[in-house]
Amino acid sequence: MVLPLLEFPTTSRNYRVASYEISGDEAPRQFSTDYLQQSEGYDALIEAAYRQIFNAQHFTVSSRIRPLESQLRNGTITVRDFIRGLLISPHFRTFNYESNNNYRFVQMCIQRVLGRDVEDEREKLAWSIVLATRGLEGFVNELLNTEEYLNTFGENTVPYQRRRVIAQHSVGAIPFERMARYDRNHLQQLQAMGNDFSANRELGGGLPPENIRRIGAVITYTGATLLLIGVLAVVLSWFGLISI
Repeated sequence: MVLPLLEFPTTSRNYRVASYEISGDEAPRQFSTDYLQQSEGYDALIEAAYRQIFNAQHFTVSSRIRPLESQLRNGTITVRDFIRGLLISPHFRTFNYESNNNYRFVQMCIQRVLGRDVEDEREKLAWSIVLATRGLEGFVNELLNTEEYLNTFGENTVPYQRRRVIAQHSVGAIPFERMARYDRNHLQQLQAMGNDFSANRELGGGLPPENIRRIGAVITYTGATLLLIGVLAVVLSWFGLISI
């Protein structure tokens, strides 16, 4: 039995406000196949899609999916299909799905696919249930088939963070492309592995192990001895007692 998406309350957010400003440098750059004329335009669009879904820190040469890119260039698939392919790719599964819990993964996908942050914890729970019951592919299909995605980005536009900067506000919203996994849940995972991050943890007096200290002492004494011999040789040669 497939559970329906739970209802969650919507809040007043910037992305819900229609934009009437004149597009400027701070406006999000939009990539769409609707107005591409040259192959160079596809290069920029494909790179923008990778950076939006994988984020810059995970976008490498080895993470590129060449067959999917070729299908997009040839018009076999749409941008929405290309985004779907990136979301269910082994690279995205390994570095995002398998390395985060469902709640964190849902938040990341909503940010990258719908271009906004989650409404509240209720929305996280609702989409986490979809992810748990339908799997990654079912969750991705459900997200890309939402009315919000289709009305905002349609078939041919790469998702982007919506309404991050507003002309009337002196400070914009924080970009979603920031270091991802340093949250409370990831901290609990590290602690479960035996790591201690408490303020009163034992650090061994701030000294290295005994064997390392002994090796360091030998190196220090040897260096001091050689330096002393060198200084003494210079002094004796100055008095003409020896020649260097």
